[in-house]
Amino acid sequence: MPAGQSGDASHDSQALSSQLRAAAETLRAAGVDTPQVDAKLLMACTYGVELHDIDKAMLLGRELSEDAQAAGRFKTMLARRLAREPLQYITGHAPFRFLDLAVGPGVFIPRPETESVVQAALDWLGGQRIAQPRVVDLCAGSGAIGLSVATELPKSQVWAVERSPQALAWTRRNRDTVLSDAVLGAANESARYHLIQGDATDAETLAELDGTIDTVVTNPPYVPLSQIPEQPEVREHDPDMALYGGSDDGLTIPIAILIRSAALLRHGGLLVMEHDISQGQPLVECALRNGFETARTGNDLTGRPRYLFAIRG
Repeated sequence: MPAGQSGDASHDSQALSSQLRAAAETLRAAGVDTPQVDAKLLMACTYGVELHDIDKAMLLGRELSEDAQAAGRFKTMLARRLAREPLQYITGHAPFRFLDLAVGPGVFIPRPETESVVQAALDWLGGQRIAQPRVVDLCAGSGAIGLSVATELPKSQVWAVERSPQALAWTRRNRDTVLSDAVLGAANESARYHLIQGDATDAETLAELDGTIDTVVTNPPYVPLSQIPEQPEVREHDPDMALYGGSDDGLTIPIAILIRSAALLRHGGLLVMEHDISQGQPLVECALRNGFETARTGNDLTGRPRYLFAIRG
């Protein structure tokens, strides 16, 4: 029965609440961290409504529209989540700052902590008053970092580099969707975002830009090989290429990215690079040995040391 039609509203509300409660309890038993939220998000995705529509239906004692196919989809989605497939892969999208990005197998799911990395770069660029900032996003993945910069700084030029063919397909998809929705029009916007398939650590990648870039913002692979993630969603689904930093301490790839960034940046340019909470001091020291005049560790919103903030000498 659609919301707002007459009927036994109390029974309908109880049926919806009971279904969500049962789904959440099942997810909790499977070890899912946020079972109630996940159950509601899956329900909203199944019926093609917003999360607040689910809350409103429960609050007003209304049921969602009767739809046998939707009910079947919910069961299928719930089974996938019980198997610890990432919620974002099931729903097909992930929020990041002001964007809604398409994600799925083969691409790293953007995390909230990376939003702090982008904000640090945007705050610095705003303070520099650069008319047309030139920004590079190394290890672009879904495109979260570079597309955020391109849409939030309308006069910026952004170069994004991704090696994985699987991830690159998602980057292209998000580029085409995000920039086609941009207020200046797809043609103008696409001309400001340059997507390159290549190895972000290779000196030949974007070599023509060396010494000209205002800011490099990057979330490279950095998970230490000695610390395999416990969560099945991460361990079994996020691409290894996007996770692991290439050594027991996870620093091999971040250091290579740091060195490549030093070549790309102009004098006084900024590198903001996400890292593991164990890697702050080693990366600060490495930056000061490799062409950066100042370097410090920045914290995420929970107060954990999560990114390098370094100015090129």
